[in-house]
Amino acid sequence: MEFDLALLLPFIAVGFAAQLVDGALGMAFGVISNTLLVGVLGVPPAQASQRVHVVECFTTATSGLSHLLHGNIDGKLFFRLLIPGMIGGVLGAYVLTSLHADVVKPFVLAYLTLIGLMLLYRGLRYPPQVRSAKVVAPLGLLGGFLDAAGGGGWGPVVTSNLLIQGADPRKVVGTVNSVEFFLTLTISAAFIYHLGFADVAGATLGLLIGGVAAAPLGAWAAKHIPARPMLVLVGVVLTATSAFGVWKAWG
Repeated sequence: MEFDLALLLPFIAVGFAAQLVDGALGMAFGVISNTLLVGVLGVPPAQASQRVHVVECFTTATSGLSHLLHGNIDGKLFFRLLIPGMIGGVLGAYVLTSLHADVVKPFVLAYLTLIGLMLLYRGLRYPPQVRSAKVVAPLGLLGGFLDAAGGGGWGPVVTSNLLIQGADPRKVVGTVNSVEFFLTLTISAAFIYHLGFADVAGATLGLLIGGVAAAPLGAWAAKHIPARPMLVLVGVVLTATSAFGVWKAWG
């Protein structure tokens, strides 16, 4: 199959930028990519989520390995998130292929906007005392469910809430990104079971190329960006993307 490079380049750029942000801040690839597929290309939500998660199988593998090499992963936190996240992902895929999630999505985005503002406040008042996160498994379950049902949400829900609890930003970003590889494999398998396998082509291929290329840079950025600006950046990205989603849904 032949591809028009001129048409592919914008999607490569989007995939690169989305994964660079995701690798450094622990969120945004699914949100940005899914918004593009659904809002611009008119892909049905279930198919868009399926294709984004197929791409993320590759980008999160590269990103997770990079975070491992940079020492950004907390092993205990990894296993506390893993199983609940996978269970939530399967449930979310089932719901999205069976029901309409449009009614719930604006309320989730409004919640994430508030979380983003709280992170901005925390970042501007940095440094707080770093402490171990206590609420982990429920976050994994909810994050996995929203990620599958909404085409993105694992990073915004899990990363932001772990940061609010006071966990080390670098370890949170690295660990959440690494768990996401196993989450995307599970969600992709669930979607393939319900919808069949969609060929990776066109825009999806562009997202894949750009995302894989940016993954190592995102892990490097997570290790070297100081905690305070990282928190502020997470707050800005989460608030902006979520507020835009609310405006688009309710506007």
